[in-house]
Amino acid sequence: MALGTVLRATAESAGLVGYGVCDASPFTGTAQSIADANESGRAAGLRFTYTEPASTDITRSFQWAQRLVVGAWSYMERAGSPGPPSAGSGRVARFATEEHYADLRRALTRLAEVLRAEGHRAEILIDDNRLVDRAAAVRAGIGWWGKNTMVLAPGVGPWMLLGSVVTDADLDVSTPMKRDCGTCEACLPACPTGALVAPGVLDARLCLAYWAQAPGSIPLELRQAMGDRVYGCDDCVEACPPGQRSLEEHSAWRAGRHELLQLLGADSGSLLERFSHFYVPKRNARFLRRNSLVALGNVGGGEAVAVAAGFLGHPDDLLRSHAAWALGSLGGPMARAALRARAMVEKDAAVGGEISQALAKA
Repeated sequence: MALGTVLRATAESAGLVGYGVCDASPFTGTAQSIADANESGRAAGLRFTYTEPASTDITRSFQWAQRLVVGAWSYMERAGSPGPPSAGSGRVARFATEEHYADLRRALTRLAEVLRAEGHRAEILIDDNRLVDRAAAVRAGIGWWGKNTMVLAPGVGPWMLLGSVVTDADLDVSTPMKRDCGTCEACLPACPTGALVAPGVLDARLCLAYWAQAPGSIPLELRQAMGDRVYGCDDCVEACPPGQRSLEEHSAWRAGRHELLQLLGADSGSLLERFSHFYVPKRNARFLRRNSLVALGNVGGGEAVAVAAGFLGHPDDLLRSHAAWALGSLGGPMARAALRARAMVEKDAAVGGEISQALAKA
């Protein structure tokens, strides 16, 4: 049996919802798009492929590369739905409800094993800054570029993770898919901050999913829009028609929601262990607490004011500033009293400014 036939059969039995092969030549169009995003500032502080010049030319990392064997894994089966907003709970986007990349890695490992058994080199790349996986998926015929900047595939839409196996095998390449979003622009108005500034163009400076993973302070003008989000944002993908059937099939599940008071009360080791699959800057739990404080300010809960007030005395100025914002958002006599008391002793000018702004709206 031909190697290509064996690989495709292996991909199907491994549970991949998309499979294709493309050549390993540079992705020149994608390289230009990344350069434009960096030069315009739209890339904000995005790292990974945005700061790695080799990401659009796999041969710079693997000189022997001939083909990319690309696979797609749907994470909806186990991702579930975060359910409706509720006081005191925060949500996590479906792609991060658990380590779904482990499922993709197991499937791609089987493809790599087939290639190695035939005497070929095979290197698995998943969420790796050496390859722009979306460009590879489009070239390999997995799907098409969506106006939400993601790859969309028939029957699955955007609800999938992508990965590739770099190989020196001279495999037949797949035909790219001749589809696009047509006149549909449902994702653009669905973005709560207007981060999709044009079809297929993302301004990360406005993207809530970006800020949930970014270091530093979440911009004041975006905190209310963060809503109950603790990690990630599904709004533009939930609005995408090609993924509606998959979304409806799994809408009854209730996952990806966590009690904010529990998150804020957990020690750093427990937080990082519980969310070990999250990208957390410098593996510092302060950023998970920062996100949780913003969510607490937006959705409240019975003990929200008391917990946020407790963080006004935290040694970390980042957490004090976001706690002040949360109290200003929650409002009420207790919140105002806590803010006034902290204002009397706060020595950090930036935090003091946040306290003043919080008092003005509390």
